[in-house]
Amino acid sequence: MYINQLTEFFQHLEQQLHPELKEMRRLFHGRGRCWPGLEQLTADWLSQQLVVSLFKAADDDFMHQLRQGLHQFAQSSCWERCGGKSIVLQHRYAQGTPAEVLWGTLTPRPVATEDGLNYQLDIGRNQNCGLFLDMRYGRRWVREQSAGKKVLNLFAYTCGFSVAAVAGGATQVVNLDMAKSSLAKGRENHLLNQHDISSVHFLAHDLLKSWGKIKKYGPYDLVIIDPPTFQKGSFALTKDYRKILRRLDEWLSKDGQVLACVNSPAVPSDFLIQAMQDEAPVFTLNQRLDNPPEFADVDPEASLKALVFHRLA
Repeated sequence: MYINQLTEFFQHLEQQLHPELKEMRRLFHGRGRCWPGLEQLTADWLSQQLVVSLFKAADDDFMHQLRQGLHQFAQSSCWERCGGKSIVLQHRYAQGTPAEVLWGTLTPRPVATEDGLNYQLDIGRNQNCGLFLDMRYGRRWVREQSAGKKVLNLFAYTCGFSVAAVAGGATQVVNLDMAKSSLAKGRENHLLNQHDISSVHFLAHDLLKSWGKIKKYGPYDLVIIDPPTFQKGSFALTKDYRKILRRLDEWLSKDGQVLACVNSPAVPSDFLIQAMQDEAPVFTLNQRLDNPPEFADVDPEASLKALVFHRLA
């Protein structure tokens, strides 16, 4: 990372942060490699808290300049107009991803909004805050597609897609994830939005051992597949994704849709397209969803790939 590029970082923060920005948003995405020398730096606006993340250790001069610049930013008119509450520097490269509060008082579990929906976040204790911000358009698409539909949400995490689906009028959502704690947060997210969860199911199971349980709740009109690249002892994307695709024909209704996602820089969209042709040829590619503009990447194939497939008539 280059210390002389930090001026550009702070200029970009001032351009992106404004009083009208009431929802959570990525402000700076160095990971997209659009800012040479700042590839390991990101900044997120989370319920009036600025979370700056470092993905690689930097030298002492860079760290001093970054901390000093963030302290100065906290004294700026931009920060005052936006009602900033705290600035946190999270060291994502270090064991335990320690978070350093540079200014203000951290609210570790704020409620933040996206497209008018509420989500419980967790700042400073985990690698991720509880919602993947680059999937904003994916959640919006699910909300737009869900009226009157039964939805299966695989690798549900904190159930962001489920919240969007219920908000869009889904009649049933089945969330499956191995982590009971994540599903508990998903239930909390629904309750934050005053959702009736009598038709929302939370299944804490290993997907590859739960085919029967999933089929029992079907058939589904929409299946969402948003897996991690690797989950120790459970799931490896390049090896196991095809096992899911083979089941789609028996899970989905005759007019069903699939939102299939990959967020590994090393796995291109062609992987999904070819795998679907091989394992579930009754589904055809309909579109690739755009990524939010704040997640611009010099190589679109290295960023999030969210592909919509539709069953052939």
